[in-house]
Amino acid sequence: MAGAKSAGYKLATCQTSDGSRACLIVGEDVFDAAKLTGKAAYATVLGILADWKSAEAALKKAARGAAKSRAKRQPLGKTKLLAPVRFPPTIYCAGANYMDHAAEMAKREGRPPPADPHTQGLKAWHFLKGPHAVADPGATVKISGYAKNIDWEIELAAVIGRPAKDVPQEKALAYVAGYTIANDLSARDRGRRANVPETSPFKHDWTKHKTFEGSCPLGPWIVPASDIEDPQKLGLKLWVNGVLKQDSNTSDMIFNLAEQIEQLSAGMTLHPGDLILTGTPAGVGAGRGEFLKAGDVVKLWIENIGELSNRMA
Repeated sequence: MAGAKSAGYKLATCQTSDGSRACLIVGEDVFDAAKLTGKAAYATVLGILADWKSAEAALKKAARGAAKSRAKRQPLGKTKLLAPVRFPPTIYCAGANYMDHAAEMAKREGRPPPADPHTQGLKAWHFLKGPHAVADPGATVKISGYAKNIDWEIELAAVIGRPAKDVPQEKALAYVAGYTIANDLSARDRGRRANVPETSPFKHDWTKHKTFEGSCPLGPWIVPASDIEDPQKLGLKLWVNGVLKQDSNTSDMIFNLAEQIEQLSAGMTLHPGDLILTGTPAGVGAGRGEFLKAGDVVKLWIENIGELSNRMA
């Protein structure tokens, strides 16, 4: 995608008086996507992604003509943005996909640093979050009463735009519609079942650990894939109450996004609207022995995408 011309817009979901609508952000102006393109099916982001082969060109054309359009617009600063994909069909989350993060978690558990999985012939592995785990930009996430050790994890999220099955690495990125920011909130003290032996294959509880309500803050919008020259060269940072906790680059992933898509699509289909959270680098709370509490504000930033903030309650 080197030298790709900017699409000139960001794709978002905006709150309306009667619910929500897909919208295009062009500069500092926000337009209803269906009205700007003249396509009723584009009233939702999932509707747009389901038609991505045609929608990609239609959205670019609409963005180019937005300045002269008679379509109603409103200022971005006065628009309430919701999670860009409100109820993703499936959320796939890469586990232990930055070597420094894998090392910090191993140290916490008294294990030696792990070897590069590539040298062991291993493939990327993922766990799932439910669609209702998604939280809106700026939303308050209730953590009190659920777990004592809630952790933060900044992740680049890829949004699938075409059905993908048995996709080879060299073609994998062509199935990505765009990118957004995700916080893979984790309940560290809910990840192991009590009174089950440590050696038992049934010790881990990934559902309680990872997919509680609000555990996937997402947004603030989707940047088209054509605007991201290389998803493996993006800086990413996370702050808690203004204190920098994670500072890394997507180049440090163990399995890059193309490898992840190849592995996930082997034998099953990825669908438009599916999300792939690509893993988190070192700097999580578990490695420091500190966790989120009510009132904390978590801010995430990914280069060429933007910022996402949420308050804990």
